[in-house]
Amino acid sequence: MLLGYLHKARCTGLPFGEAGAPESPLWQRSYGVACYTDLQHLWEVRDLDELVLPYVDGGITDSGRLYGGVVEYPVLIGVLIWLGTLFVSTDAGFLAASALLLAPFGLLTAWWLGRLSRWRALIWALGPPLVLYSFHNWDLAAVACSVAAVYALHRRRAGTLRRGSTIAAVLLGIGASVKLYPGMFVLPLALYVLTGGPGGVLLPARVRRYDVRGALRVLAVALGTAVLVNLPFALAGFRGWLASFRFQFDRAVDISTNSIWYWGLRPLVEQERFESLVSVLSPVLVLLSFAVACLLGTRRRAATGTFPWIAVSAAMLCGFLLFHKVHSPQFVLWLLPFFVLLRVPAGWVVAYLLADAAMGIGFFRWMYLINAEQPYTIYQSLAAQAVVVGVWGRAALLVGLFVAFLRAPETPRQTEAPRGHREVAGEQLAAPVTRRTS
Repeated sequence: MLLGYLHKARCTGLPFGEAGAPESPLWQRSYGVACYTDLQHLWEVRDLDELVLPYVDGGITDSGRLYGGVVEYPVLIGVLIWLGTLFVSTDAGFLAASALLLAPFGLLTAWWLGRLSRWRALIWALGPPLVLYSFHNWDLAAVACSVAAVYALHRRRAGTLRRGSTIAAVLLGIGASVKLYPGMFVLPLALYVLTGGPGGVLLPARVRRYDVRGALRVLAVALGTAVLVNLPFALAGFRGWLASFRFQFDRAVDISTNSIWYWGLRPLVEQERFESLVSVLSPVLVLLSFAVACLLGTRRRAATGTFPWIAVSAAMLCGFLLFHKVHSPQFVLWLLPFFVLLRVPAGWVVAYLLADAAMGIGFFRWMYLINAEQPYTIYQSLAAQAVVVGVWGRAALLVGLFVAFLRAPETPRQTEAPRGHREVAGEQLAAPVTRRTS
């Protein structure tokens, strides 16, 4: 993360203009050496030097431009942004302050992964994505919430399944208020509780097959947590709060989205139909991938006795990254912990990190060539070729990882409950359990 900060800090420096940002255009300072960061970009385009409380005042214009205190992220990122602006007056200061706020989340993620999976945590701690993207956006906070949920459920002395799953649901609800993606993991967590956890032996007393009440509790707690976090902002400034969601919903699929839709479908469809078609196909395919992941997880449970909620969560994330209309470079941070928590072959990890690096570095070099009016076509530029390799390489690997994750064993050491134990009245009691075997 220190290397990541030093890498991003290269984009800052004198002379600063009136708003606390360098006077030279952003593309000249950041695209050529791939040190671009959304933190620095938002300082300029969202007037962060004015210290406006997030979401309370502002909104979105008919043309899609945000104004006032609105940023295009869920509310807890808005809080982190506001905290990072309190004692600084330049984009360099904001980058440093934001790095100090985000670094503990990266360190906690490494600690929790180490406790869960021992030395495999080095895939996270020493991975190139931390250098490239630790401070590209505010994703470290969301990643920490996701990993904390796994730790809460599978750590030593986690307590009962209901207690551990409730804490995990709270953490996922908080994570959904940072970046929406942790919220998708609530469904496999609920299915894990529904089927009695490890080996299906932690069902409550008088429940023979499915803990429906426990599963609904997980869903309700996660949703309730997200509502409680968002409610103060919605009450204080509903128009500004809603504008952040509308901005993402209306975002166009353009050259900056790095998705298969722009590179695969746009050349085949008229521009007038393209956006409307993607707005339908993208969510439908994402939801379909979620359903397939849960179905295959259920089939694995039939063979092993345990619903693989971590593996299903990882597969769902693959489906989301593949079919969502936006695939920002830093999204690799979302996937990286699953390389630790699931024992996938090293070849998958190395291949994905290489494809992602080609995309992340090549894209900004390509943007530099375009803005500098230098040769940039795929026949003229290595950067353009790297982008194409990165986009389609990641897409192909996500399809393969969808299957590989669902087959991979989980690495957390405390995933299995002692055979013959049953959770009764909030405690684990040593009582024989008769299970049907095939």
